[in-house]
Amino acid sequence: MDWKTFQALLSGVNKYSTAFGRVWLSVVFVFRVMVYVVAAERVWGDEQKDFDCNTKQPGCANVCYDHFFPISHIRLWALQLIFVTCPSFMVVMHVAYRDDRERKYKAKHGNTTQLYQNTGKKHGGLWWTYLISLFVKTGIEVSFLYILHHIYDSFDLPRLVKCDVSPCPNLVDCYIGHPTEKKVFTYFMVGASGLCIVLNICEVIYLISKRVVRIARKARTHRRTTALPLDVPLDVYKDHFDKADKIMSRRYLKDQPPSFKTATKSPPRISGLKMEDRFRASAPNLSIS
Repeated sequence: MDWKTFQALLSGVNKYSTAFGRVWLSVVFVFRVMVYVVAAERVWGDEQKDFDCNTKQPGCANVCYDHFFPISHIRLWALQLIFVTCPSFMVVMHVAYRDDRERKYKAKHGNTTQLYQNTGKKHGGLWWTYLISLFVKTGIEVSFLYILHHIYDSFDLPRLVKCDVSPCPNLVDCYIGHPTEKKVFTYFMVGASGLCIVLNICEVIYLISKRVVRIARKARTHRRTTALPLDVPLDVYKDHFDKADKIMSRRYLKDQPPSFKTATKSPPRISGLKMEDRFRASAPNLSIS
């Protein structure tokens, strides 16, 4: 299997992933793919040759090996890695579909218009595609762990197994090659798979909580905008607010004590002509008829 090509395909998923998704991809490549390619394949490379039974009956060892190892660990892990990374390609294909729609939309309406602000942003259908891919990946991880546990009854590998399957003449003892080493790698791969499940669950919680917060903010701003009647022009609200400001400023100045300038300011003078007219108007008529 060409793991370099596989890594190149998945590297495109990294730019559309969240922080948890990038950590998940690092765990898959470092703790699973690298361990699988470098060490696990060599440990399970000659497992059937190292499976030895204390009988020379032709076919007994082969039948007993197939009975206890119906699916090899190494092949099961290879299938798990392939299936668990395939849902990530759903996101890449959805982004490619958006890019194609954006290209056709610009070709029809011009380059100044756009259908998506960002084709890789997780909004709308892409958000649902990403969330579904996380659920699918988590389901695949749990399914393969269950299959591994169900086939071998546990994640432990014994040193000795007893077999009485035909054509074995009687109950024979069979010995597994490198049982301790295989046990260590089995627990390591199971632990890495469990860590990936935890990361997927954290990413699901992060996406849902972020979506809920965004919806709550939109609802709050919608309530603020719809609190005022929409059929009234904005000029009416502006005049109303200006009058209210003037009234409040007058009340504020009325309640304030007089300043130094207003206290020392002299009263306005009255012209002499006006004072003379007032005296004449107020004086009694003393003329004798």
